[in-house]
Amino acid sequence: MRILATSSDIVRLSFLEALLRDAGIAAVVLDQHISAVEGGIGAFPRRLAVVDDDHDAALRILREAGEAA
Repeated sequence: MRILATSSDIVRLSFLEALLRDAGIAAVVLDQHISAVEGGIGAFPRRLAVVDDDHDAALRILREAGEAA
């Protein structure tokens, strides 16, 4: 797995995940359940990741959308 973006903004991560899904690339948001531990204050950023083979294509898609990290 390779990390594409790190953010505490769950709306942005959801948007990025949707961009990739629309392009046929599976992505996963890591650390999304940490909010149960942190109390939802956004202290721990979540990470958007894809498998190694999809990394270059995913990064290209995010760059084209003006969303590259």
